[in-house]
Amino acid sequence: MTIRVLVVDDQAIVRDGLVTVLSLVPDLQVVGEAADGAEAIAMVAADPPDVVLMDLRMPGTDGPTATASIARSHPGVAVLVLTTYADDASIVGALRAGARGYLTKDAGRAELATAIRAVATGQATFDAEVGARLVAQLAAPSPTAPSPTAPTPTAPTPLRDRFPELTPREADVLERIADGRTNPEIAAELFLTVPTVKSYVNQVFAKLGVRTRAEAVALVLR
Repeated sequence: MTIRVLVVDDQAIVRDGLVTVLSLVPDLQVVGEAADGAEAIAMVAADPPDVVLMDLRMPGTDGPTATASIARSHPGVAVLVLTTYADDASIVGALRAGARGYLTKDAGRAELATAIRAVATGQATFDAEVGARLVAQLAAPSPTAPSPTAPTPTAPTPLRDRFPELTPREADVLERIADGRTNPEIAAELFLTVPTVKSYVNQVFAKLGVRTRAEAVALVLR
């Protein structure tokens, strides 16, 4: 299957480089280039690609705004962020807007192609630095005001307590989705079959009111 990609970046030299790199990958086809978020929104509306490769910081309509618009109007189009920024605010903002993946521009051609394929099939994907930041946020204790009765930081609230509508097994699956695990990896860790994991993932999405893994991760991070 050929994956149709729209490249969005305000720097022409970066767009040219991405088009050249992606043209070397047989199953990827660049179907358009946009210089800002507004142009990307219009191009997706006219001819929806499979994946939008989205820069974050652009003049006019920025990446998160365009991502949110595309996610609302075209939920079948996957947005993969490709940016120079890997700070927590940028990562969380992009995921809350609806991005399915997040890479920095240090990514090589093979990593970029793999990420595009992943988001095109509905998976969430992050590079190593971004994944480490997400895990650190999930593992960080919740901030508490110092008091005589609470001298030490509290531990993170378990997901099964935060989302009581989930069964314990569904909470286990959600925790591993938030850690960036694929369905086969979750199946191996929980000693389940891949179809069973897919069923749990669908149940989690339905109960939480989300459509993608990226939306689930953003919900966990709130």
